[in-house]
Amino acid sequence: MNVLVYSGPEILQTSLNHALGSLRTLLLPHYTVQPITLNALTTQPWQSSCALLVMPRLRHQFVSVASKYIQDFVEAGGAYLMLGIDATIVQRSRGLGFGQTELTFGSETNEISLKFYDKSNDCYVTFEGQDIKNHTSPRLVTLRTSDGSDIRGVYDEEAAAYKGFESLKGTTIIAHYQEKGKQTIASLVARINKGRVALWGPSIEYPLTEEPASSLIASEAKLSADDVRSADRSRIQVISSTLARLGLQLPQEDKAKQVISRPLPQFLTATPSKPTIVSEIADAIAAPQSGMQLTTLKDANDEFHFRPLEESEDFLKEARDQAQISSDPSTWQPKHIILCRNGTLPSRQLTPLFDLAAYYRYLSAAREQETLLSAEPWGVGEALMYGEAVTSTQTMLDKNPHLLSHLPTPLLSLASHQLAGRGRGSNIWLSPSGCLQFSLLLRVSLSSFPATKLVFLQYLFALAVVEACRDEKVLGPKAGDKIRLKWPNDIYALVGTGKEDVRKVGGILVNTSFFGGKIDIVIGCGLNILNPPPITSLSQLQSDSQKELSMEQTAALIMAKFESMWKIFIREKGSFEPFLDLYLRRWLHSDQLVTLTTMNPHKVVRIEGITLDHGLLRTIPERSGIPSARRGDDVEYIDLQPDGNSFDLMLNLIKSKT
Repeated sequence: MNVLVYSGPEILQTSLNHALGSLRTLLLPHYTVQPITLNALTTQPWQSSCALLVMPRLRHQFVSVASKYIQDFVEAGGAYLMLGIDATIVQRSRGLGFGQTELTFGSETNEISLKFYDKSNDCYVTFEGQDIKNHTSPRLVTLRTSDGSDIRGVYDEEAAAYKGFESLKGTTIIAHYQEKGKQTIASLVARINKGRVALWGPSIEYPLTEEPASSLIASEAKLSADDVRSADRSRIQVISSTLARLGLQLPQEDKAKQVISRPLPQFLTATPSKPTIVSEIADAIAAPQSGMQLTTLKDANDEFHFRPLEESEDFLKEARDQAQISSDPSTWQPKHIILCRNGTLPSRQLTPLFDLAAYYRYLSAAREQETLLSAEPWGVGEALMYGEAVTSTQTMLDKNPHLLSHLPTPLLSLASHQLAGRGRGSNIWLSPSGCLQFSLLLRVSLSSFPATKLVFLQYLFALAVVEACRDEKVLGPKAGDKIRLKWPNDIYALVGTGKEDVRKVGGILVNTSFFGGKIDIVIGCGLNILNPPPITSLSQLQSDSQKELSMEQTAALIMAKFESMWKIFIREKGSFEPFLDLYLRRWLHSDQLVTLTTMNPHKVVRIEGITLDHGLLRTIPERSGIPSARRGDDVEYIDLQPDGNSFDLMLNLIKSKT
């Protein structure tokens, strides 16, 4: 499940950064903590996989088209955490009508301020943002929690006011401000219909050991270093208590200590049978200089530092220690790449979550199984950059143009954890423990490959993943038949006998860039393999007699399956015809009826397939319950492209993107 932290333009960046850091420290690996943009909040189906939505501190009152989405999410049973926002209980008898314009400050009617209607108390919960220009000077406060313990030195820019909650049924007070003669609420959790809302006034998300709290503590508070660390532990504990009251299941303390909160160095490796690959890649990045001189590269999104494996032992140990300390993502530079030249591989102690030697053995066997001859300069997956934790394998390639254009291909970038994984459009890809996530860099010439055929790459790679899942070394044909394709880019598992008994287990993302007559292609993939419930994964589809799944072997089989298809695809200049029959046997949608809400009036159509010219979804309108093709009429096709529509095919809906 996902914990989503709103990152729209109204948000204070410092609050957003610290909220992400504090929540990741507490919730990984049980939950993936990710920012969510305004566009994603209003256009993407985030609700079903969201365990908690978080609103950091605001620059001004939240008046947005997103308010209705948040209202619906909470009132239907969702959990919501708000930081630093005034809240007031307004009894319905006072005349405030839900949806009326009294709390609407936007110029557009669909831009409304956030409020909830609580049926059990017959009241509204309304919110007022605090204008950043009117904030008082920051101060340090002491909080008294519900169990009577005190937390000293908590940073507070503006005490949010919570009015009318004391007598509200279903409300729990978490902490008060410890002030003489006052009992002012600092934090509470309230039930709103089926959902829960937590409110925090002081800046509880700000670590006391980092700015801006640390400077204020140093200048004003009489706290020793030990006192500060103790107070910060208490801060973390009260956040944990808040999250538990919102219904989240926190990792056990011993597991939480092992959480990686910042990127770790990546290892650039190659199959030992081709020991010169890493040196060739280093030469290409450093050109026109020698790869032996490669030490730094400052690119558009990241700065990279390179060092040889044999000189990295102490550095890697220090990096691992630092990775377990919560930190602001803006400090995650530079990114470090360890060069493993001459066919050497890092020890298992340095890559405890992925056995590189085993992966290359599995890859060699899979290539032999697919009758792939020795490739020049090397085959798909034979050059691998592995990191135990990275920001995003996709971003590190397609957002760094110098690195992207200079890297020889094919190159595979694989990670055990992503701290900012990307999905299609504005979607977020969850990447908890047990998920195989990687990006594959390919390059083709425009003179030999039509750019109009690039759309088929997402179909081709998804098909390769499904075929790898059906291999005897993964799920086998019987259990593997439960793995299906959802157009255009998702991989689903059949987990029951009903039409609704399907769960997403993977997704594909393809980015392309054009330069110098060539196309750089970055194919991103995430596949749940060993995840425990409630996340659906391949391991849950296995029979008791089957061998435990291997991340390394599954990755190797996907690479080999794809390369065998890729060779045909290139030879046929991007034609998908050799794969169409197999694709349609593996997808979920044959003869599926869906409603096009893009048309007025809405129209029911039947899915027939995909077009071979542009890869569009081909549908046929239903007329009086009988498709036109079956009536003997001239066939009327309606072809749909994913970039212009939102596909809720599991709900039998196709909608316009907003």
